[in-house]
Amino acid sequence: MGNLRTALLAWVGARGTGRRFVMRVEDIDAARSSHASGERQLEDLAALGLDWDELYWQSEAPTRHQQALERLLAGGHVFECYCSRREIREAASAPHVPPGFYPGTCLHLTEGERQTARERLAAAGRAPALRLRGGETWRVHDLYAGDVEGTVDHLVLRRGDGQLAYNLVCVVDDGDEGVDQVVRGADLLSAAPAQAYLAHLLGLPKVVEYAHVPLVLGPSGARLAKRDGAVTLRQLREGGMSVGDVVGMIAASLGFEGVDSASGLLEEMAASPGKHPLAGIGEREWTFHPHQCSQAD
Repeated sequence: MGNLRTALLAWVGARGTGRRFVMRVEDIDAARSSHASGERQLEDLAALGLDWDELYWQSEAPTRHQQALERLLAGGHVFECYCSRREIREAASAPHVPPGFYPGTCLHLTEGERQTARERLAAAGRAPALRLRGGETWRVHDLYAGDVEGTVDHLVLRRGDGQLAYNLVCVVDDGDEGVDQVVRGADLLSAAPAQAYLAHLLGLPKVVEYAHVPLVLGPSGARLAKRDGAVTLRQLREGGMSVGDVVGMIAASLGFEGVDSASGLLEEMAASPGKHPLAGIGEREWTFHPHQCSQAD
């Protein structure tokens, strides 16, 4: 439900400002996604009434992603990391390290220390990860939060298993696909400065507008998760709800009553001349109770 609500808002944001709507299936991690699950998600979005001008599958562009990493390597913006997750977790508890940040353990190693660490990992059947040399302060502008400034973390760009990381590939894809408006969940706001910095290093076009929309919460007050019950369109329809019911429920959570279609929501949200169609919903988190969603209710 959270993804449906965010996708609907992204569609309104694009259509309401005269932009193309680019759909990207982020299936770069084969262990967590499949083509079949991507197709189901697209079917759900189409059922809601969303249309798109271009469709991309992230997994189909490995060459572009790898070339971007090589440019960063050539520019001296990358270092090898030999830490295990446990080592990072223990070091990150130091008082000088911002919460959630990499503590910089491998950032300033000598060549001899790096070689020793490589050999240690190789003996264990592992390879080093590659991280961005962060530490810069970068700023982006968000439709709701205003100017957001953050210190760029030493982000993982390639994992030890060779998998390129989301933070790199999404930045490359946004630049290559001409994306200048990013609409996504508010939980990703803190990642925006680092991603904008990465785009800068790669010489990619700047994202003009960020809109980190409020989240859908479960009954516990945490972000809605699968364990909360019927949270997909398919599950809700199997429970007796129509697509119009689902759109109406999402629209009501945004303050618009009597709306039962995506086009109707776009019309309502874009009704004020000169006003951004996504304005006014910046603090409307929605607590969703799956057990209450049935046609009988």
